[in-house]
Amino acid sequence: MSAAPARKRRLGVIGSFVWDVIHGRDVRSAPVEEWGGITYALSACDAALPEDWELVPIAKVGSDLAPQAREFLRTLRRLAPDAQPVEVPYRNNRVELRYHSDERRSEVLSGGVPGWTWAGLQPLLRDIDALYINLISGFELDLETAQLIRQHFKGPIYCDLHSLTMGIEPGGLRTWRHIPEVEAWCACFDVLQVNEDEVAMLAPDPLALAAKALSHGVRTLFVTMGKRGVVYFEDAGAARPLRTALVPATAARVDGPGDPTGCGDVWGATYFSRAVAGDTLEAAMRRACDAAARNVEHRGASGLAHHLRGELHAP
Repeated sequence: MSAAPARKRRLGVIGSFVWDVIHGRDVRSAPVEEWGGITYALSACDAALPEDWELVPIAKVGSDLAPQAREFLRTLRRLAPDAQPVEVPYRNNRVELRYHSDERRSEVLSGGVPGWTWAGLQPLLRDIDALYINLISGFELDLETAQLIRQHFKGPIYCDLHSLTMGIEPGGLRTWRHIPEVEAWCACFDVLQVNEDEVAMLAPDPLALAAKALSHGVRTLFVTMGKRGVVYFEDAGAARPLRTALVPATAARVDGPGDPTGCGDVWGATYFSRAVAGDTLEAAMRRACDAAARNVEHRGASGLAHHLRGELHAP
């Protein structure tokens, strides 16, 4: 009798499906509408995970866009057979993005998809081996729920703080806000990702944030800096000095500005996918930089996983 196939390990991905309306990405064209939010990270995980891992989205989607979300997930090669978005009876999140430069933009959020409670989230984590969290809206988890994840989930946890550092004005405009409980949030995660703007909402500078994060349980902190690359801070263990270095970005091969939307999401999701697959920190970072550069060459998240794998894909 042949042996049963080995169980695939499962990467859980917490985030939000978002429908983007993008202005200013190409000054010659009308606004572009397409999937955004967690779809960039899901595409990157799909391209970077090895065959013995499968992808489990843990994401809510409004009932108005649930069929389209399921259709998008069916394009992913590593999607677990039992994986489905959680449909909720609310209008799905939408973001209007206005680019002022390649790396500066404004965001206006609408929609009403609620965050997770621990009671709703706990059963979805039972068979998960590693957890990638991207706070796309900033409201997916409150601090108490994040602390309960840390308390009960025993696998590695990666978090891109993303919009946690952004409040929301009455009309939906996202604005920066300081986070008062930085140490408590840091204690919830093994690996933490922020960009330069987000650092300013958490600490005076990246080194100060690294000191806070690494003293409260974070093993590695990444600060993404767009075209300049990524700085990492790593806890090298007892009686050993902090490791830190700048890893330069990979240059995108495009004529013109390209599309920077989702680059940070692609970077972090690729890094963590390769890290859980066994790559060294340096190898996973280089793979992540290459994926982010490839993302600049592609418009939107539809077909992105194919593009990141270097495959031809009919739109």
